[in-house]
Parts: sequence; structure tokens; C-alpha cells
Amino acid sequence: MEEKIEISTDYIPLGQFLKLANILESGGMIKVFLQENGVYVNDELETRRGKKLYPGDTVYVEDVGTFVVIKSAE
Repeated sequence: MEEKIEISTDYIPLGQFLKLANILESGGMIKVFLQENGVYVNDELETRRGKKLYPGDTVYVEDVGTFVVIKSAE
């Protein structure tokens, strides 16, 4: 099951996305987590906090789940 995460901007950096989705709480935690584990963005391993995510992108975090970026209707 995929969880949809709404953004109101054109894109969101991966680090901010992980906070918005309540996966991790702080930038420091995110930096270490991505260096040690990484997440999959559209089935590709990603370790950069600044990776831009756009509506339609899929983020998979091991042992947490799959998330889809969607644009809010505003």
C-alpha cells in the first residue's frame, strides 16, 4: 500500500520530504540515515538530501513503506 504525501510546491527536497512524511524528525537524523541506508526514489538508490522530488515520484524506505508525491489541489 502506498501512502500519498501532498506538496504545495513544484518539488520538495528529499530531506524535507522525509520530515513531512514523519519518517525522520531532524536534518541530522536524515543525513546519517541516508548515508548509512539510503532510500529508493523511482527504484533507484538515493543518498542525497537535496534530491528534488516531483509529483508522481515514488519513495521507498525499507521497513517503513512506499510513499508517492502528489501535488495539492490548492
